[in-house]
Amino acid sequence: MTNILVRLFIKDYQNTEDHKIREQYGKLAGLTGIITNFLLFAMKVTVGILFNSIAIIADAVNNLSDSASSVVTLVGFKLSGKPADEKHPFGHARIEYIAGMIVSFIILVLGLQLAKSSFDKILAPEPTVFSYVTVGILAASILIKVWQCLFYRKIAKTIASSTLKATSADSLNDVIATTVVLIGTVISAFAGVHLDGYLGMAVAVFIMVSGVRLVIETANPLLGLPPTKKLVQELERRITGREEILGIHDLKVHSYGASACFATVHCEVSSQQDMMYIHDVIDAIEREVFREMNINLVIHMDPLVVNDQRANALKQQIQDFLSQLSPQIQMHDFRVVWGEEYSHIIFDIAVPFRFAYTDEQLEALISKKITELDNSYRLTLVIDHEGALSDDE
Repeated sequence: MTNILVRLFIKDYQNTEDHKIREQYGKLAGLTGIITNFLLFAMKVTVGILFNSIAIIADAVNNLSDSASSVVTLVGFKLSGKPADEKHPFGHARIEYIAGMIVSFIILVLGLQLAKSSFDKILAPEPTVFSYVTVGILAASILIKVWQCLFYRKIAKTIASSTLKATSADSLNDVIATTVVLIGTVISAFAGVHLDGYLGMAVAVFIMVSGVRLVIETANPLLGLPPTKKLVQELERRITGREEILGIHDLKVHSYGASACFATVHCEVSSQQDMMYIHDVIDAIEREVFREMNINLVIHMDPLVVNDQRANALKQQIQDFLSQLSPQIQMHDFRVVWGEEYSHIIFDIAVPFRFAYTDEQLEALISKKITELDNSYRLTLVIDHEGALSDDE
């Protein structure tokens, strides 16, 4: 069904790298959500009013919020496709994340309102009227929501959308919530107990927990997430594929949305190479990465002295010491300024944010080792912190 809708309404649907095609996927998802969720709301609210069930009405209002969320999603994808301008030089792609945040808050507020209504029903219970029509509509709702979940999940994976991923999770939550209402309705009818208010409260709590979780999930891209392992490995492969590049470090990736990615990296090259030639090599790498990966890459060149045997031996000694301290320590930009009285050893190290040593402890240990090697050595050390890579593709 999903493939049929995609092929029917999206021309060139396989070209998901095109931001216009991606926007069409988002519009399709939004319109589908608006129509199906409003249909579910209309059916459930009618049944809930006719048979005096606060739990079914709560579930209906939940579907109405999903319809409103789909409107936000639709508008978000439309606005995120706007090109860059003077006030927003990096484009508007992050509007999609803001849309996801709005959806999350709508869900949270709705849960609070339903909790109040359900609490009132618990304090003053009223009998509900059992009907097989109710059971049929709730069962149909579950099936539609299962399809919605799979529909959103597939499109989210196709266009790498955190907003639609959150919407898919919300649809799965709706499946569970409606199932609880259905089971409770049957139990109430045949056991003669008033569970309606409690079921409404259960749905409300479920919605609020889901809302809080979705707020956190949609906030993460706005705060900034680490790049995926797959993306980092592909960038490293393309950059170090040129024999002129001896190594890379300080790779940083900044995402301003699915179609607006920027990266910076330091590339180590031999100081004996012709700098004009190396500049051309770096330009070629930047153009290739933009053309093949749609990433605006900026490379900083770090010339290395590769024929100083004394400095190379000293570098190996320090590298061995750092490896003994922790295999997580990565050293780069090593150089030595030799002098008659003092020699300056200069290098950077990168460690994870959560590390066994503080920066002060680490610098003290390394300084002590440098002094043990030779009292005339003076250390200039820069400690960088690197976050873990995301496992998401």
